[in-house]
Amino acid sequence: MTLPRSEYPRPQFVRADWLCLNGEWQFEADQGDSGLDRGLLTRDLKDRITVPFCPESLLSGINNLDYYHAVWYRRTVTIPEAWAGQRVLLHFQAVDYDTTVWVNGQEVGRHRGGFASFTFDLDGVAQPGETVTLVVRARDPRTAPQPRGKQAREYGPEGAIYVRTTGIWQTVWLEPVPQLALRRPRITPDVANSTIRLEQPITNNRPGLRLRAVLKDAAGVVVTAETSAEYDLAPRLDLPIPADRKRLWSTTDPHLYDLEISLIDAQGNVVDRAQSYAGLRSIAIVGKAVKLNGKTVFQRLVLDQGYYPDGLMTAPSDEALRRDIELSMAAGFNGARLHQKVFEERFLYHADRLGYLVWGEFGDWGCSHNGPLDGEHQMPTAAYITEWLEVLERDYSHPAIIGWCPLNETWQSITDNITQLDVITQGMYLATKAMDTTRPVLDTSGYSHRVPNADIYDSHDYTQDPDTFAKRHAGLAEDKPFLNHFNDWGVPSHMVRNPNWSLPYKGQPYFVSEFGGIWWNPDVKPGEVSWGYGERPKTLDEFYDRFNRLFAALLDDVNMFGYCYTQLTDVFQEQNGVYRFDRSTKFDMECIRLAQQRPAAIEMAEG
Repeated sequence: MTLPRSEYPRPQFVRADWLCLNGEWQFEADQGDSGLDRGLLTRDLKDRITVPFCPESLLSGINNLDYYHAVWYRRTVTIPEAWAGQRVLLHFQAVDYDTTVWVNGQEVGRHRGGFASFTFDLDGVAQPGETVTLVVRARDPRTAPQPRGKQAREYGPEGAIYVRTTGIWQTVWLEPVPQLALRRPRITPDVANSTIRLEQPITNNRPGLRLRAVLKDAAGVVVTAETSAEYDLAPRLDLPIPADRKRLWSTTDPHLYDLEISLIDAQGNVVDRAQSYAGLRSIAIVGKAVKLNGKTVFQRLVLDQGYYPDGLMTAPSDEALRRDIELSMAAGFNGARLHQKVFEERFLYHADRLGYLVWGEFGDWGCSHNGPLDGEHQMPTAAYITEWLEVLERDYSHPAIIGWCPLNETWQSITDNITQLDVITQGMYLATKAMDTTRPVLDTSGYSHRVPNADIYDSHDYTQDPDTFAKRHAGLAEDKPFLNHFNDWGVPSHMVRNPNWSLPYKGQPYFVSEFGGIWWNPDVKPGEVSWGYGERPKTLDEFYDRFNRLFAALLDDVNMFGYCYTQLTDVFQEQNGVYRFDRSTKFDMECIRLAQQRPAAIEMAEG
């Protein structure tokens, strides 16, 4: 039987040996979260599920859209004897939301968060050659404030909210590592000095231990560097690239260098080795322009929510991940906001290879409706910062990521009080800047900008009339851009003391990070729920006219560094995608592509 999603799940840090644990697992719903008391830890479970697909999905074999307060998984696995002498790591690429894992009845770890990857060390619990029983419990309460992204709290899906994802939804796998081992590296490009910088955490220091890195291109070895690894928890290496081998990563030439990292003991033996890759590219802010490798590249982004009809948040195949990027590029986009979801690592790998710009975003929705509109309306918890730090650590080294967006459409009045939203927004921004000094950070996309002098400023504007749309954004030339406020939601003024959501604009690079969303479904059936933003165009020609004129208003604005159109595909009832939910075509894609292909005013201004 072919295992589902059997490709290597961590393509930027590859070891030769691993064991995929996808496929059939025992499964049981635990609606009262009483399974531990009822013996689910020690007995066989009633149902079967196909991992890594969540039980709400068709591909899981369960396909139940009702609420799960907790779910249990169970399977046995024989750890290969060939791994003798090594520690065994159990990796989960993503499980939603509170996870506890037992091996042979012994708890080996817990993790909170539905988007970040996590690992448990089985040393002392399970050894190579043994057959062990793995049990996983995932709790996913529907009412508590927690990062959910677009998952419905109600039965759903409804409006811009979709089907829930509970439990395991990305690959589960085992990996052997030596006692002295490499950990996830941080790879930083330095274009000014033509250098790739490697920061390499290791598990243990020993006298005589050394770190070696070899950078290669198609012609062979570019540079080899080596340093002592006996003194520092994370030894550092510079890999200077000679002028004749320097090749920048860009949207038109997404060149990647191969990187081999080795840990060598005092006797000269390689005790651990991993394969990686690196892209040499820079990001800078000059006035209102965001520059890639010193050149203004207008960011023609599309909103990508990463949902699939049969797998929900899990792509049915690796090919489906790559295909989404290719479809976007065929439509004229050069990148995406990865919206309200932390995308799996293999998507980022394909973006790196294809030269596709992406903004990394957290799936933060799920903390609203906890108070009045002008008070503590949104109350994200410390768990938001914790999981976001895990995401940043995992994805730091991908050259395709050109910006970070910790929060999206937080909306709450600015009042005389410092609110929990204020503190968490500031905390997530500072955490991002502390983890990554190389990329711009947007404190929140669209609404409640609460960090003074954040790197980027933006708005969301779904106005459908192109003339009105252009007028709303004409003030950017005088540093008076369109800002979101309570009027966007039609909230009566008597319900709020202060209609302002955001701190004032300070001249940062600015873009409309959500617009369009034009409602179009030529195949809508009687009784089918279908919606988009504004009035549905009456004809296809009317759609193309609106589409072209909305894009033109932003492309022609010399102060606008990019845009993000909603959205790549229809998602369930939200039918405003460039493609249908099944990724089939519903427009003349040449018309869609040509609307974006002329040079943007900010690009031409550079000369």
